[in-house]
Amino acid sequence: MHRLVGALAFSAAAGLAAPAAQAQGYAAQLSSAERAKIATRPFAPGEVLTYNVHFGSLKVGTGAMEVRAIENVRGRPAYHTVFTAKGGIPLIKVDDRFESWFSTDDLSSLRFYQDLDEGFKEAERRYDIFPERAAFDDLTDNDGEQKSVSNPLDDGSFLYFIRTVPLTVGQTYTFERYFKPDRNPVTIRVLRREKVTVPAGTFDAVVVQPTIKTTGIFGEGGKAEIWLSDDDRRVVLQMKSQLKFGSLNLYLTSAKSGA
Repeated sequence: MHRLVGALAFSAAAGLAAPAAQAQGYAAQLSSAERAKIATRPFAPGEVLTYNVHFGSLKVGTGAMEVRAIENVRGRPAYHTVFTAKGGIPLIKVDDRFESWFSTDDLSSLRFYQDLDEGFKEAERRYDIFPERAAFDDLTDNDGEQKSVSNPLDDGSFLYFIRTVPLTVGQTYTFERYFKPDRNPVTIRVLRREKVTVPAGTFDAVVVQPTIKTTGIFGEGGKAEIWLSDDDRRVVLQMKSQLKFGSLNLYLTSAKSGA
């Protein structure tokens, strides 16, 4: 994935994200079967996870993962999530934002926004993704539709998808679901169980190593590890990865459950 969560981020351009009242109104219109499906997920609208961001042992900023709402994207109910990371050290600034909309039904990505400001690199990307015809449209370059995959995932939705996977220590899970086909497969290795202490407290955790064929936090060279709470919520407690400019670490400081 791209950079910092190729891996943490959120917020739509003006007019695209429904106001909270509208989002709640849309969720109330869902069928009982749709609401029952949503109730089985380990996350829900209103969930906010906050983090300290470290380069090595030095605290340099803060981050957050948020499930904003359930919204209507082209007639499909979709989670709207935002991941942000902001901070830095002299000469290296990080201000990243990843915003995803993915189906409440099968978690397929429908829209993905990425804004990166890292050191001397800045990038802004906008994608519309169409699972029903395995295609995506890069709105930044206006190149028209390109081939995608069935049940696609993007950088932001990937973190939520991991939380729904049954995790057996010693197993490796392989998925052909990243929305850009040449970045597949996505693999998740379940490394071990252990206790971990972060600012939010001490937790039993499952440690996983996700890998995607791309640069950034989940790239093959970064050897990222994620500590998930060993319970039904699978909250991201801690994340560590090796990037070109140093070790990037995130530690949970607070966790607000969704409704």
